[in-house]
Amino acid sequence: MKISYKWIKEYIKDLPGPEEVAEAIILHAFEVESVEKTGDDFIFDIKILPDRAHDCLSHQGIVREISGILGLEYKLPEYRVPESQPTNLKIEIKSEKCRRYMGRIIRNVKVGPSPDWVKNHLESIGQRSINNVVDAANIVMYDCGQPIHAFDLNKLDGSIIIRLAKEGERITTLDNKEIQLKTSNMVIADSRNILAIAGVKGGKIAEVDANTKDIVLEVANFDPISVRKTAQTAGIFTDAAKRFENDLSPELCDFAMKEISALLLDYGGKFEEIVDIYPRKQEVRKLSFKTEKISKILGISVSVDSIRDILKRYNFEYEEYEGNFEITVPPLRFDLVIEEDMAEEIGRILGYDKVKEKLPEINFKPEANETYSKILQVRSKLLADGYSEVMTYVFRDKGEIEVLASASDKKFLRTNLSDGLKESLKLNQSNAPLLEMNKIKIFEIGTVFLKDREEMYVAFGDKNGV
Repeated sequence: MKISYKWIKEYIKDLPGPEEVAEAIILHAFEVESVEKTGDDFIFDIKILPDRAHDCLSHQGIVREISGILGLEYKLPEYRVPESQPTNLKIEIKSEKCRRYMGRIIRNVKVGPSPDWVKNHLESIGQRSINNVVDAANIVMYDCGQPIHAFDLNKLDGSIIIRLAKEGERITTLDNKEIQLKTSNMVIADSRNILAIAGVKGGKIAEVDANTKDIVLEVANFDPISVRKTAQTAGIFTDAAKRFENDLSPELCDFAMKEISALLLDYGGKFEEIVDIYPRKQEVRKLSFKTEKISKILGISVSVDSIRDILKRYNFEYEEYEGNFEITVPPLRFDLVIEEDMAEEIGRILGYDKVKEKLPEINFKPEANETYSKILQVRSKLLADGYSEVMTYVFRDKGEIEVLASASDKKFLRTNLSDGLKESLKLNQSNAPLLEMNKIKIFEIGTVFLKDREEMYVAFGDKNGV
């Protein structure tokens, strides 16, 4: 992901220089593939792996990481809360794959060019400006990680319905691509039309354009597997789909709605109340671990004070008694499930350079494998005598042990190596002129299967036979 140094500096006032920030991220969190100077800004290309995409595929996610790694304070802006009027917006969720859906009508919006600071933020990370409403949605997604979509209210017919598509239904996406949908695809629709492919791409029907006066904001949470399968089958890969397929916390919706509402206040309009349908709230999870176990996993002595310091730097809520910790897992941190996850979390912040190199002590004397030793001797002898090793089929047309569900002419396990080696020798001798070889000398070491046992045999063949 492209991350703007100036953008994160808005949250961390005491942010060190770009090189120091990049080094801290590399040593304690993620690979920084490049740092490029762009105008008066520096752009980090950070490789965020799927296990942390749910909380770090955003500027605020990287801010939290840098703050925790370097022990610096960060501060989010004070978002203005618009006055809300009653709403008649109706939303129906008809699929369990939609885990939360927030909608808000804003009337009399002035759609036009975005302010320079919005354009600069987007352009710095390689995104183009479209209009102030769409840009605000994109700013929020790249800032906090939650995708947002806006519909033209006056192009809608009736309620917003989140449902599975009907077989053969079609949608023309914002980039004019026509998609035929399947019954496994979740869509956003009204009473007549499909408005968007849920979590993947919006459609042309309710597109926000220069003539739009009233909009509906969508801030939702969708099942990650459903979004990924839909994006793959449709061949549409968007930044929104990338975030949803890696799983997002439904709790993030609140913050995203608050942030975009504050941004759109600058463009005028009358805000209506938020409609929030949240069928099954995300459970609060607890995770317990012991200082002694963390030290054992990491192979170094970790103090209780060090763990307390790390938990405070990352704003974990926790309780501690005699080195036993219980944390309340932040809603966005799906990667923290078991004690070993906390060992990794603590270890990376402490620095893996603290783990001393030490070979394990082995207190036993290995015993030689007699059969393997013989195999090595036989192989060395035959190779030295000019033989080449081959492998022939284990399955034969006759034998003492029959195999179920096999080819009719290969129903038994072999009882000798000779039969297979004779066939191989004959084929190689017939092809010798093509291979420009005067002598064909081959051998095989392998298992044969008798009725009551298995044995290792060796067979070799040349012009004199097998």
